[in-house]
Amino acid sequence: MSRPSKETIGGFLARQGILVAFVIFMIGFTLANERFIAVDNVLGVVRSSAILGVMALGVTFVVISGNLDLSVGSMMSFSTIVVLDLHDKLGPDLAIPAMFAMTLCLGALIGFLVGYLKLNSLIVTLGMLSAIHGLTLAYSGGKNMDIADKSATWFSVFGQDRLLGVPVPILIFFLLAALLSLLLGKTPFGRKVYAVGGNPTAAAFSGIARARVVFCCYLISSFCVATAGLMQASRSMGSQNTVGQGLELEVLAAVILGGASLLGGAGTVFKTVIGVLILGFIQNGLLLVGLEFYVQYVVTWIIIILAVWLDIAAKRGRLWSPIA
Repeated sequence: MSRPSKETIGGFLARQGILVAFVIFMIGFTLANERFIAVDNVLGVVRSSAILGVMALGVTFVVISGNLDLSVGSMMSFSTIVVLDLHDKLGPDLAIPAMFAMTLCLGALIGFLVGYLKLNSLIVTLGMLSAIHGLTLAYSGGKNMDIADKSATWFSVFGQDRLLGVPVPILIFFLLAALLSLLLGKTPFGRKVYAVGGNPTAAAFSGIARARVVFCCYLISSFCVATAGLMQASRSMGSQNTVGQGLELEVLAAVILGGASLLGGAGTVFKTVIGVLILGFIQNGLLLVGLEFYVQYVVTWIIIILAVWLDIAAKRGRLWSPIA
């Protein structure tokens, strides 16, 4: 029997290397601390990852369409601050839809600039990151927000309650993932998203309205961000106006870890969920083995570099450049 070629092994690692690394991490963390696989710890990790995961679901659509969204962190801060402020002014019944409407307007603006005006998504969303952060500070007057009477509202249901023993944030995360998975994988719109990201020229000649598809992807992303902001506000019943700062990199890392290509046209919602869980369990494992929380930032950076490398390697079928 012939031995596997280096190219075969390299191709396998390029496609499945992050899962191999995850298995190694899981085994190592379990051996280092038996609490790692305890039910309470597993539920805690998934619950803490749910907010990031909901944001990643929307960004998955954007990335598959061949674009980026670096504004989701500041947009989540905006959503959280707005719903907390409006809660005391209007009550939760009106505050929640008002916040969703305002956040969707921001997503529509980004979608218009990238989709219809065909501006570079990296530049647009990087600019919107700063603009929305400034808008949040202006709206809040630079102050943090808190609900005045936390005991007299049902608002905590989205972030603190349980249903059949399962934390509600986990249920929201997986329910939204199931719905968006159906939208992406089983509908004509989903096929258009793949077509626009995979080959924009061919999609245009096929009669697909690229601008409309990209616009809708950013609307989906902003809806997911608004949902994450609602969960965050409900969980803490108060928030700093920078609560989402820096989350855009973690969201992008989770999406790429799940197999979505930065070049567009590849990825699934299910794999994004796996990517979110990989990131959450690795960060949790680092804490359980005694490393400081700031080590997570270094590890996240390494994971991003590794994920991008594997993404490019999967496209060319080998880990190393043929000209290296």
